Amino acid sequence: MKPRYQTKKIFVGGVAVGGDAPITVQSMTYSKTSDVKETVEQIRRLHFAGCDIVRVAVPNMQAAVALKEIKEQISIPLVADIHFNYKLALEASKWVDCIRINPGNIGDKNRIKEVVKACKDRNLPIRIGVNSGSLESEFEDRYGATAKGMVASAEYHIKLLEDLDFTDIKVSLKASDVDRTVEAYRTLRPKNNYPFHLGVTEAGTIFHATVKSSIGLGALLLDGIGDTMRVSITGELEEEIKVAKAILKDSGRVKEGLNIISCPTCGRIEADLVSAVAEVEKRTAHIKTPLNVSVMGCVVNAIGEAKHADVAIAYGKGSGLVMVKGEVVAKLPESELVDRFVSEVEAFATKQS
Repeated sequence: MKPRYQTKKIFVGGVAVGGDAPITVQSMTYSKTSDVKETVEQIRRLHFAGCDIVRVAVPNMQAAVALKEIKEQISIPLVADIHFNYKLALEASKWVDCIRINPGNIGDKNRIKEVVKACKDRNLPIRIGVNSGSLESEFEDRYGATAKGMVASAEYHIKLLEDLDFTDIKVSLKASDVDRTVEAYRTLRPKNNYPFHLGVTEAGTIFHATVKSSIGLGALLLDGIGDTMRVSITGELEEEIKVAKAILKDSGRVKEGLNIISCPTCGRIEADLVSAVAEVEKRTAHIKTPLNVSVMGCVVNAIGEAKHADVAIAYGKGSGLVMVKGEVVAKLPESELVDRFVSEVEAFATKQS
């Protein structure tokens, strides 16, 4: 895994993005933003699930005005997502912590200049959100809806903001497929030091979005690219956060919680491994200490994996072993193994804290 690119640190409300700050997880409500009650409820759900920054759509002035009341009822940084109408950005800037604009559809330079002034006056960062599906005609005509076109658009608008003496910028380069998304981020990354917001846009339902985001975001994170991210799933809230956090953990960018190693099911299994692993996941979900634990269903790989795990179960026929750092601490009937295993994991985590 490559070291993270050193990027400029900006602040979205009280949350740092870039530099040495942890990689943050974002999501977006799907309520009508003008429905303050429903939007606040969704934001609170996301916050409780572990979301660091939340974005809301601002399609009209009614939604922009509602941001004031929404902001008063939440305790998480709020980003206004603006398309087409720059006046919505001007109104939203009074209440939110960041403005996201798509330069391809926000209008001419004078309109962008007004948005920049409003953000500068209130110390708000701007996210330049480039999407392959809404490139300006000058870039699409020249490059097509390609990664090159996305990068060219981003570079143009970065320079436009810099020429206006504005550098509190983060950048996203999203396509609906993994290949263009990854190529765009990799191409632009060496050319500036602004923090990147990662995401595969319009990724689909939970199954497809999880696969696309795991491949695309995982590849970028392993390259050291990315300062904040969203897993876009159609109609899901908490699942976006759950998948994003799993990608961060399994890519090695976040050291938190258990890494549960369990064998693929096969005819050698001597126990109800599926139920055992599900119970272990449920009963250890509260543990934040980074540990490697192993739950193995037969002797073929169990002992070898257990030697390298902090805590392990090695199932045999009707019974099994509980091991800590490769040493056997108990041989018990199958029905007692998970209870003992969980207690050993909790004890081990406490010692490491």
